[in-house]
Amino acid sequence: MGKKPLAVVISLDVEEEGLFSGSYPREGAGLSNIARLRKLAFLPRDFGLPLTFLCDYPVAVDPASGETILDLVSRVGGEIGAHLHPWNTPPFPDMPWPEPVSTAVMPLEVFRAKLATLQQVVTAFAGAPAVSFRMGRWNLFKRAMAVLPEVGFLVDSSVAPLRHVPNGPDHFLAPADPYWLRPAGPEGKRLLEAPTTQVPLVPGTPRLAHALAKRLPPKAGNAVLGGFMKTGTLGVNPVWMPEATMRLAVRTHVRRGGRVITLFWHSSELLPGASPHFPDEEAATAFLAKVRRFADWLRRTFDVRGTTLKGLAGPAFSWPDRSSPATRPCSTGDWGC
Repeated sequence: MGKKPLAVVISLDVEEEGLFSGSYPREGAGLSNIARLRKLAFLPRDFGLPLTFLCDYPVAVDPASGETILDLVSRVGGEIGAHLHPWNTPPFPDMPWPEPVSTAVMPLEVFRAKLATLQQVVTAFAGAPAVSFRMGRWNLFKRAMAVLPEVGFLVDSSVAPLRHVPNGPDHFLAPADPYWLRPAGPEGKRLLEAPTTQVPLVPGTPRLAHALAKRLPPKAGNAVLGGFMKTGTLGVNPVWMPEATMRLAVRTHVRRGGRVITLFWHSSELLPGASPHFPDEEAATAFLAKVRRFADWLRRTFDVRGTTLKGLAGPAFSWPDRSSPATRPCSTGDWGC
């Protein structure tokens, strides 16, 4: 019996250091982690898994960082996309909320202007505008999602199914595989949503947990969804999940008809001491070994096709169109049409 086909996306939030401290400086954060992206060249070289570099503003305007990323892309391929940290991306109008300002309340003209700035600096160093996008801190509400196609984005990967952040966007019930949206923009351009891969251990339980949380007071509801995220969810993020869980997540997803897994982690997680998960060189090296073992297992277990986020929107793939009420009613969450 042949191996089942599986598309694999490895997407990286390429960004400055210091974010795991909970502070949001406008400037001055370090970028020494970017050089360590070279340690990931084995993924495209040895396993045929191209990297999608989602670069934020400080990275895009730093010549040394841009040189590192362009060198990697020229040698082993990949895609350069965009990652918005609104607290350090101009313009900076006065707003009555502390950083990071949520896209639930940020004026859309401010959000649109920050996206335009990000596109300009990515274009300047990469030679072309970004097509793929991820929002910093996963804070992409539906009203903001609708703006992305206006500034040239075709693929978004800001939705993390089964993940709950109090006062954050509701992405809990989003599908695990990509799907097409048609945001309510003036030109009606489509957007492909490519969620990071999280699936329930038991089918049907997310809707039960979500419905229960909606009926409870906010504190109790947050506890229900947060508990489900920790105990009822399987995922492939190599920072968050043990290897056994990652393998079970992939097998479960494919058995239920899933056709793609989307991994992500942060560039700063490659730098010893820049995140709580990897305090020293030994821990960072062990992480790279874990990623290598997982990539090798994927190749041995499935008929793997490595692709970038942009590649998911190409003619080789056909995804459900959730923009039509005839195919599926629009979700009340922040992941739907």
